[in-house]
Amino acid sequence: MASALSTTPVDDSAPPAAHVGMTLLALATAGAVVSIQQTLVIPLLPRLMGIFHVTVTDVTWVFTASLLAGAVATPLLSRFGDMYGKKRMILITMGMLLIGSVICAVSGSLPVLIVGRVLQGTSTAMIPLAIGMIRDTFPREKVTGAIGIVSATMGVGGTLGMIVTGLIADHTQSHHPVFWIAAGLSAIGLVLIAVCAPEAGTRSGGRPDYAGAVLLGALLVCLLLAISEGTNWGWASGGVLGLFGAAAVLCVAWTLVELRIRDPLVRLSLLAGPQSLSANMASLLLGFSMFAAFTLISNLVQTPRSAGYGLGGSVLDVGLYSLPSTVTMLVASSYAGRIAGRIGAAFTLAIGSVFAGFSYLWLAISSGHGYDFLAFGAIQGIGFGIAYAALGSLAVQHVPMEQTGIASGINSLVRTAGGSVAGAATASILTGSLVKGTAIPTLHGYVVCFVIVAVGAWLAAAVAIFHGVRHRAS
Repeated sequence: MASALSTTPVDDSAPPAAHVGMTLLALATAGAVVSIQQTLVIPLLPRLMGIFHVTVTDVTWVFTASLLAGAVATPLLSRFGDMYGKKRMILITMGMLLIGSVICAVSGSLPVLIVGRVLQGTSTAMIPLAIGMIRDTFPREKVTGAIGIVSATMGVGGTLGMIVTGLIADHTQSHHPVFWIAAGLSAIGLVLIAVCAPEAGTRSGGRPDYAGAVLLGALLVCLLLAISEGTNWGWASGGVLGLFGAAAVLCVAWTLVELRIRDPLVRLSLLAGPQSLSANMASLLLGFSMFAAFTLISNLVQTPRSAGYGLGGSVLDVGLYSLPSTVTMLVASSYAGRIAGRIGAAFTLAIGSVFAGFSYLWLAISSGHGYDFLAFGAIQGIGFGIAYAALGSLAVQHVPMEQTGIASGINSLVRTAGGSVAGAATASILTGSLVKGTAIPTLHGYVVCFVIVAVGAWLAAAVAIFHGVRHRAS
């Protein structure tokens, strides 16, 4: 691959100012489509159990497979974006999303559906690639705001995914229409990127680090699989302990390879350097907070009122209650650049994280009415709209231009790991606090989860403040 593609550093000219808006539209649309696929299947999991006659453990792989594929593909494709061009890699990720969606749409068995979900999951790399393209090509004063809008699509797409699935679920028992819609949206995103996005920015060249890619992929699969399946298999089971042990060994081997190779897949300074470490810690904590919301809110809204709490809503209701978050996230992200320009990305991130924490505290105190979820969504949208815009800038502003993609990719990978931990932690708490004689969690279990998630967001704020004070001069 290296011989077929240029390995000489290239710095193409940036797009004209008139094209910046269309480029941002294309990247934001593609980001929303990628985010839609992440939540599209969550409400479908109970139905897929009946369609394929499988257990809950088996059907969970429909979600887990996508998560693992994204974790492995993100650092690899982000690095290739720095080497060979970010537009090229974005087109590849959108193409994989399109092919995966079609496979899911025609699937008649669980294994085929999982294969399609693996291909869909690789598209997760599109978000850090888009952030890298923005930093490479946009005017400096527009970078933070543009990153904020693209980052906000993670929440917007997640909400739209729930709404689309809810609308389809009301009219058909089949899972096929949901994925045909995903395929159509993927095609639109692919065309917009091909037409509107520039092939510009610095390319580092070099040779692919295949040994590092294989070791990192195996490490992530072992680690995230252990975290994702810990509740189902048992945290003290041989399988989970073996996976954690394998992950530790692979981590040591991968670190040694990356330290010795001339062109490593990941420069360790981007993972644990003085400025990168705090940015990645904040990303881990925010990923924990955001991903926890998807499952907690979905379950709580759909809990029947006979349990003594919950709203007894449908899948569609889950998406509708999330609409305020979508609106405020878009608005807040558009102003995040101005805030960061005044006080810096780190302190802007802290402000957003504080808002996010308060949104979870609201539900910990009161969750018995529809307006509680509307208020929660509005506050959460403000928090994550500001926080993710600032986080995207914080992750890349200190690295050389030719390492923008991989720096953003590592930050995104850490966020995914935080989401995996959130799913395992909240599931463990809820399954350990059930209404007597039922499989329904108690309200106390949800309160504990919301408090923990709120603390996670506030810890992200503390990390951001520490970063801002320590690196104020730089």
